[in-house]
Amino acid sequence: MAPTQKKIVITLGFCGLVSAADNWFVSPALPAIAQTLATAPAAATIILTAYLTPYGLLQPVCGAIGDAVGRVRLLCIIVAGLAASTVLCAAAPTLEALVVARIVTGCFAAGIISVNQSLVGSVVSEEDRQGAVGLLMGVTFTGQGLSAGLGGFICDLVGWRAAFICFGALGAAAWLGVRRLRYLDEMDGAGTVDTSGAGASAAGAGAVGSAEREPFRPAAFLRHAARILFGPGRAIYFVAFTTGIIFLGVYGFMGTFLAERCGLSSTQAGLLMMFYGLACLAGGSISGRIGEARGQRGVIAVGETSGVIATALLAASTITGSWMPALPAAACLGLGYILVQPTLVSFSMDIDPSHTGLCTGLIGLGVFAGGGIGSSLGGLAIAGGGYLALWTIAGVTLVAQAIAGARFLPRK
Repeated sequence: MAPTQKKIVITLGFCGLVSAADNWFVSPALPAIAQTLATAPAAATIILTAYLTPYGLLQPVCGAIGDAVGRVRLLCIIVAGLAASTVLCAAAPTLEALVVARIVTGCFAAGIISVNQSLVGSVVSEEDRQGAVGLLMGVTFTGQGLSAGLGGFICDLVGWRAAFICFGALGAAAWLGVRRLRYLDEMDGAGTVDTSGAGASAAGAGAVGSAEREPFRPAAFLRHAARILFGPGRAIYFVAFTTGIIFLGVYGFMGTFLAERCGLSSTQAGLLMMFYGLACLAGGSISGRIGEARGQRGVIAVGETSGVIATALLAASTITGSWMPALPAAACLGLGYILVQPTLVSFSMDIDPSHTGLCTGLIGLGVFAGGGIGSSLGGLAIAGGGYLALWTIAGVTLVAQAIAGARFLPRK
């Protein structure tokens, strides 16, 4: 990628980092939130579901709207809303009020990932796409891991309400960065933006203008979404859904697990979970090389293997009561997720190149709605058989996903 392209990817990645951090710093803070709001930690996990469910459900809608009205223009609106509603969460007096505030935050954040992915797909060549999307998602989900450590530290130091205010401030910084990319909306219509030159500008790009964008129509949106979701690429979206259930569902319980089973404080649990984010960054930077050597299905297979190792290590941590196996488990979980999810995004962009925002948004629908469902199912698994049952079910399901994916995912 040219320097201009890398700058765009990293700027968009920071926006995604804020959206991921905004949810996942809550995980190690759940015990403190539950104590303040007089509820059980297991019941407080509804906060994760409240964010992830609209975050997933609205991604294809936001992706399609971005295709119609301009992706950077839409990003400016939703990143500003994300920052404001995150600060609003800090003032919630009850669990019910916090859940409502998190739903609103999830609605604003919903389009960030899908719009970012489709925009990156339009500013790099097809040959660079795997690496560019991997870098984008690596930066994005570095926030998921690093926010766990930062959020846990802030929570222990000054309280969880201050943590929400701090992440709202990060959202404001991301909004300032997006505003500097507004020229891309002049360059990007339904076609591909040419930013290969270091001096690329709206005047010299020669891409399709905004006047040629297809307007957003709900009926047409539903028709296109059904055709894409249930068409020849349906296996891609099924794997995205199960990926969300397993990877995000497991990660969502790690903070509470480390506090309850291993006796770690919010800061200690958050620092351990930072290895998830570091592994995301490392995995995003090498996914392109793995794809060159093993193909895109090979990238997914490596990621799923890493996820299975993570569940085995978490089982060992449960049995021994030690936090030490959980540390490499967090890294394996981050590496596995960042190899699987961006590769599915890359697959989806070939389903309908004229609606890449919708295609990538449907991946987000599968992954993040799956994550919300995974949080609910995980709570039931813990209630029925404890953490060991949760890790075992996740590992077995991941093996089944790998077998199905090897058979049904496209060969590319």
